[in-house]
Amino acid sequence: MPALNLRPLATTAADFETEFARLRHWSADADAAIEQRVAEILADVQQRGDAAVLEYTARFDGVQAESVAALELTREELKAAFEAITPAQRSALQAAAERVRSYHERQLQASGQSWQYRDEDGTLLGQKVTPLDRVGIYVPGGKAAYPSSVLMNAIPAHVASVGEIIMVVPTPRGEKNPLVLAAAYVAGVHRVFTVGGAQAVAALAYGTATIPGVDKVTGPGNAYVASAKRRVFGQVGIDMIAGPSEILVLADGTTPADWVAMDLFSQAEHDELAQSILLCPDAGYLDQVRAAIERLLPEMPRQAVIRASLEGRGALIHTRSMEEACEISNRIAPEHLEVSSADPHRWEPLLRHAGAIFLGAFTSESLGDYCAGPNHVLPTAGTARFSSPLGTYDFQKRSSLIEVSEQSAQVLGVIAAELAYGEGLQGHARAAEMRLIKR
Repeated sequence: MPALNLRPLATTAADFETEFARLRHWSADADAAIEQRVAEILADVQQRGDAAVLEYTARFDGVQAESVAALELTREELKAAFEAITPAQRSALQAAAERVRSYHERQLQASGQSWQYRDEDGTLLGQKVTPLDRVGIYVPGGKAAYPSSVLMNAIPAHVASVGEIIMVVPTPRGEKNPLVLAAAYVAGVHRVFTVGGAQAVAALAYGTATIPGVDKVTGPGNAYVASAKRRVFGQVGIDMIAGPSEILVLADGTTPADWVAMDLFSQAEHDELAQSILLCPDAGYLDQVRAAIERLLPEMPRQAVIRASLEGRGALIHTRSMEEACEISNRIAPEHLEVSSADPHRWEPLLRHAGAIFLGAFTSESLGDYCAGPNHVLPTAGTARFSSPLGTYDFQKRSSLIEVSEQSAQVLGVIAAELAYGEGLQGHARAAEMRLIKR
């Protein structure tokens, strides 16, 4: 097997900024042909509804059905899938679900409450928090099946008291993954349709005779799904447009090199465009990790994907210090950030931008993906600079509460009228003035 061509970078090198910019580059622009095809599918589903969904499901997934209703799975089928998986899988699924639910219940208590107060003039001001009526969660079902995505999308929606959770999942050639269906059962999904692709997103966004329209669509998918979510945004809400998966490891050289190598693999194995980067001030340790990568790679079932990912977008970066490593990490704003250090809490205050921060050598990113508790749906491609992980707050909306007393209207009305006249909006001004008591 040829040696891995994994680029070594050093912050002291004269060309570092040029190479660093090349490393970070990733274009979110969708292929023009995909965009055109998705536009056609969305328009067709919006116009023909169930008939179009059936046609595309037969064409793309190879699943023939007489009606979309026949593609809906019953609660009994989900329960049967749960009972059919192994006892170990049932136990792991339930334990992961409990941890995810517990975390999001705490999140809801901290940030999801309505509040109000009255000022000295008797005016009531506040905020009313209400759950969305209905959401759709997209679960991939092509190259791989992801029961963890079911838990991470459905449980916070359930905790937030969403009225109805509709799940869509493609089943190519009619193959249903029992662990995915069992996860839907455990997570409390209300309805499940075995439909995928852009047509599933369209059905959720516009509604058909069988698949109800939703208020928001969440969950990962391929380029067609991402394009469809981008196009229906505005008609419905979406969580985010996710790019390739990412991991950034900040290491001080105290963690076994094999552990870090495997952590880099854990994201590289997703797909060829995934990104795995290691930052460390110890050049000798970088050499140890490189050697571990070369030694462990032949053992990996997805070694071809890992190799392509590491060679295409991976890097081992030698920094001047851990402080500089933290600074570079903030510039990257990675999806997953591991602080693989003997004293991770020393460096955590320096880290401002990341989807999720994993502290200490024993906190592998994979634990966060499956069962630690916090959500694994995270911002990618540097969007952690301004975006947050999926949470209960994504399944709620906030309404402002305002009740102005007669006394307060005498004060606020004068202020509002003055500003309204200044903007040339006489209707606004006079509406406020009509409530002023004539002396």
